[in-house]
Amino acid sequence: MFTQEDIDMYINTYAIPWGINIVMAIVIFIVGRIIVGLLLSIFRRVMAKSKYDEMLINFVESILSAILMLFVIVASLDQLQVDTTSLVAIVGAAGLAIGLSLQDSLKNFAAGVMLLVFKPFSKGNFVEAAGTSGIVQNIGIFTTTMTSLDNKEIIIPNGKIYSDNIVNYSAKETRRCDMTFGIGYDDDLLKAKNILRELVDAEERILKEPECLIGVAELGDSSVNFTVRPWVKASDNLAVRLDFTEAVKLRFDAEGISIPYPQMDVHFFKEADNTEKKESAE
Repeated sequence: MFTQEDIDMYINTYAIPWGINIVMAIVIFIVGRIIVGLLLSIFRRVMAKSKYDEMLINFVESILSAILMLFVIVASLDQLQVDTTSLVAIVGAAGLAIGLSLQDSLKNFAAGVMLLVFKPFSKGNFVEAAGTSGIVQNIGIFTTTMTSLDNKEIIIPNGKIYSDNIVNYSAKETRRCDMTFGIGYDDDLLKAKNILRELVDAEERILKEPECLIGVAELGDSSVNFTVRPWVKASDNLAVRLDFTEAVKLRFDAEGISIPYPQMDVHFFKEADNTEKKESAE
């Protein structure tokens, strides 16, 4: 049976000190989270004024958030008189074990850092990487998110992107639009070339400089192939290709110039005379 003295001793020795420690730990955690939020907000404003890439800001901010919150958690546990030295050692050992088992994830993490530092592409760029292509939406800690032209979300591990060739179609303001058009061998070659030149001059989205190259590229099996290489703004490349191809087909049809399809001429030779000679000899 507990006496009043035992109850008072229990309250003064355990309940009050532990209650104070728990309250202080909660306060430290809440205040710590607020301070971390303020520091991250200041960091984002400073980085934004310095005109750093948004994806780089998000990437660094996520790492800083994790590190700062780790300090807040350790400070809270220390207030509860938890042996944080042992805890740090345990976390370190666990981190080593996890690191060994997640080598691919660490590779993706390192690749993400390299992508953000060297910036082979930025948000909004249309790129081809790791065997796929799309518009870059975000570079995360482990993966990069892109959107395909038909609006599918593509998530690619950073390691695959960094270890493969990267083609950035949006890196330059202008692009050369390579097109090939074939005409029949019986058609007027110079007339077709003049028509192509007229269509190039009439297309306002084609840049005047550098000059568009138009010439005979190949004498094919069934057609004479022209190459047309105008320069356009990168954003106009696909639209110009589609519209110009349609304009060429309509103009060639109107001018009576054929666009041949692959064909083969087969020649037959009669061997009747040789057969009659063999029958006479017999």
